[in-house]
This record gives sequence, C-alpha cells and structure tokens, in this order.
Amino acid sequence: RLPKKALEADIKRITSLGVSVETGVCLGRDVTLESLFKDGYGAIFVAVGAHESRRLGVEGEGLDGVLHALDFLKAVKLGEHVSVGKRVAVIGGGDVAIDSARTALRLGAEEVTVLYRRSRKEMPASPEQVRRAEEEGVKLHFLVAPVGFLGGGRVSAVRLVRMRLGEPDESGRRRPIPIPNSEFTLPFDTIIVAIGEAPKTAYLSSSLKLDRRGRIEVDSLTLETSMKGVFAGGDVVTGPATVVEAIAAGKRAAESIHRYLRGLDLRAGRRRPKKVERRMAPPVSWKVRAPVPVLPPEERIKGFMEVELGYDEETAIREASRCLKCALKLSTQNT
Repeated sequence: RLPKKALEADIKRITSLGVSVETGVCLGRDVTLESLFKDGYGAIFVAVGAHESRRLGVEGEGLDGVLHALDFLKAVKLGEHVSVGKRVAVIGGGDVAIDSARTALRLGAEEVTVLYRRSRKEMPASPEQVRRAEEEGVKLHFLVAPVGFLGGGRVSAVRLVRMRLGEPDESGRRRPIPIPNSEFTLPFDTIIVAIGEAPKTAYLSSSLKLDRRGRIEVDSLTLETSMKGVFAGGDVVTGPATVVEAIAAGKRAAESIHRYLRGLDLRAGRRRPKKVERRMAPPVSWKVRAPVPVLPPEERIKGFMEVELGYDEETAIREASRCLKCALKLSTQNT
C-alpha cells in the first residue's frame, strides 16, 4: 500500500549504505538458517512478514472464483491478468478487505460488496479508507458471516447467516453470535476471503519456538529467538501490524545484533528511562487539520494511480507548524 516511488527511494537509500540484496531466494527451499550459519553469517534477523491468508474452513472454499486476498492483491500488483466478473464479494472488515474491494472495482467489477460479521463500529479497517471505498461505490453489508460457497466447479453464490453482537471478546470488540434459522444466499461471480493474515513458518528451523498462532516467539526486549544467533521481528512475531512497528523492531534487533556480535550484554541499559526536561507549555490554540486533497471517485476507479494528492507548499507548512494532539497531559498554572 506504500507509494512505489517512496518504497524504491527507501530501498535505494539502504543499498547505498552497502547493504547487498539477493532476490529470488526462498528460505527453506534455497537456504536454511543452519546453512546460513555454515556460510559464515554470525547472526540472522528473520523478518519474513505475514503473507499467508487465513482460511474460513467452510464448504466450497476450494471452488474456482474463491480467492484469498493476499494472493489476489499480489497477482494484481505483479501485472497478472485477474478476471473478477461483474459481482464481487469481499469477506472481512480490515484494511486488506477494503484494499481488495477497491482493487476489484478497478478491475472492472460492476458491484462490489464487503460482507462483515460485526457492525461498522467494530471494523478494524481505517475509517478513512472505508469512507474512500464507499465514495467509489463499494457496498457494506454488516452482521453476516459465510457458512458455505455454492457452485458447480466455479462459485456462483455464498450462503450466509445473520449475526447479532454479544459481550466483548478478547479483542475488546463485541462477539458475533449466529442467529438460528437466519441463513440466506447471495449470488456473486467472485468471492475474496480477507479475514486476516498469518506468517508462513513451516519452512523455518524446528529449533525456533513458535506460539499457538504460529508466530515466532522472541524476547520482547532483545528480539532473541529460541535459536542462538537468530533474532526476529515485524509481522512474523506480532502478526499483521504497521510499517512503523516493523521499522521499530528492525532498529531494536540491529542494536541486539550489534551487541551479540561483539560479545556485549544484550540487555544492559536498555530499560533505563530517559530524563525529560519539565517545561511550561506555551498557550496552544486549536487548529483543525487540513483535509488531504484526493482524486474524485470517478477518476480513482479508472486505474491504480495515487488517490491522495498531497498538500501544496503553503498548506504543508501550515500543517507542519500545527501542534499534534498526542495525548500528552500538560500541567499549567496561573502566573
């Protein structure tokens, strides 16, 4: 989802520092953690992400036309021909589901519907991205969950059950509960399953300890794994998260690897709190955030150009001078 130019600039900046990149190398097929150590590497950082789409495990999921979101998005990104037909359903309520829905529109679908088992309030997707999708014509159908897919070789419909919301579950969101005798069917030409992502860890060494969700277990401070000399971070540890969190994990791992290769204590001094200078804050006036200019919906769905156009120079300077609300509680006193 990052702009291609921004991503290429970051990669170029990294390689300019002397980092070499070998593409087309598959861990578990071409190399193993053990073989890398034999080749002379002193430490390894595993940051392979979470690129396995979760399965629903319902009848008919193997029919042609039932796609899994990451496979679908990857194929489109690589320029492969992907035909979705006129009516597309996307199952899920996260950012990947919204990305899939908007992508299907750009591939020529006439009707795209997101099917989500909770309400709008519980959707984990960015509200801004959801709003953009609705502007483009994506429909949202809440409180429904798939129980099976129908079709003779190729999917032609999805069988759904209506849901109600119960008490909050471990995620803090209200638990969806099926309503008895409420099943119904909707016709679709293509169905994209986007209910979450998980790491592919089957190819990793048996020496690496995994948690119950199949993610690599690490020391939360040093990012050490159960295998000596191997560190891990990013989505393969946390599950799907943000780019910022992945970058932070990379920085923390780099510090640990630096110490490890030099025989230093990996933990010493890393929990020491920083001293913060206490100063009285100047008066702050309230300023509303300037909306980011975007392409009109009718232009967006014609292709995969950038939707957000960015600020002009004057607005960018004004935004940069605005104090962000970061939940910092300031102490004030009358003088």
